[in-house]
Amino acid sequence: MSSSAIELKRQAAAAAVQFIESGMVIGLGAGSTAYEALVQIGQAIAAGTLRDVVGVPCSKQVAADAERFGIPLTTLDDHPVIDLTIDGADEVDPQLRVIKGGGGALLYEKIVAQSSRREVIIVDASKLSSVLGTVWAVPVEVIPFGAQAQWGFLEGLGASVSLRKIKDGATFYTDQHNLILDARFGPIGDVEAVAQAMNNRAGIVEHGLFLGLVTDLIVASPDGIRHERAS
Repeated sequence: MSSSAIELKRQAAAAAVQFIESGMVIGLGAGSTAYEALVQIGQAIAAGTLRDVVGVPCSKQVAADAERFGIPLTTLDDHPVIDLTIDGADEVDPQLRVIKGGGGALLYEKIVAQSSRREVIIVDASKLSSVLGTVWAVPVEVIPFGAQAQWGFLEGLGASVSLRKIKDGATFYTDQHNLILDARFGPIGDVEAVAQAMNNRAGIVEHGLFLGLVTDLIVASPDGIRHERAS
C-alpha cells in the first residue's frame, strides 16, 4: 500500500474519531482503514482527551489491536446499544449502501452496525462505486455443512463464486469457524432483491451487503475530506 493511500486512510479516520465523545460506547470495526481509527482512539485515550469510553470489537484481531492501543473493551451483552461505530467498507454506492467483509468479519460487523445509533463508514475515494458489485465481490459467510449447495445457490443468483483462502492456500475460516464464499455478481441491478434472497437461504449465516445501516460516510481524497449523511 502506498504512503499516500495510508495517509488518506488516516485522514478519514481522524475525521470520524472527532465524532466520539467521552463516556460513549463505540463499535470498533475491522479492516485497514478502521485500524487507523483504533490507533487514533488509543492516542486520544492516552492523551486524556477521551475518557470513560469502552469499545465493542468486531473480531478477535480487532480486540487484540484495541487492547494493545489501550482501548477498554466491553461486550454487546453488557452494552446492547452502541453510541457510534467506526468501520471501513470495500465498496460504497451513492445511496450509502456498502459491501463489507473483505477481512471476513462481516457477521460481527453487521450485528454491531444494527446495534449502533450511528454507523460511520470511513473510506478513501477508491472505494466509491456507481453500482455495488462493480468492483468487489460480495462475501457470503456459510456454515461448512452444505457449503457446496450454497455455492450452487449463489451461482443461480448470477454470481461467479470462489472459496476464500489465506495466503498459503489454506481455507479461510471466520471467527465463528465458518467459510466465506466470495460471490462476484458484477454490477448488481437489484441490490435489495439479492440481499433478500440470501437472507432467506438456510446455511447462509450472513452476507456483506449492508443496506440501510450507514448513517455517515467520510471520504478522504487528494481534494480533502467529504462528509455525507444518510437522508
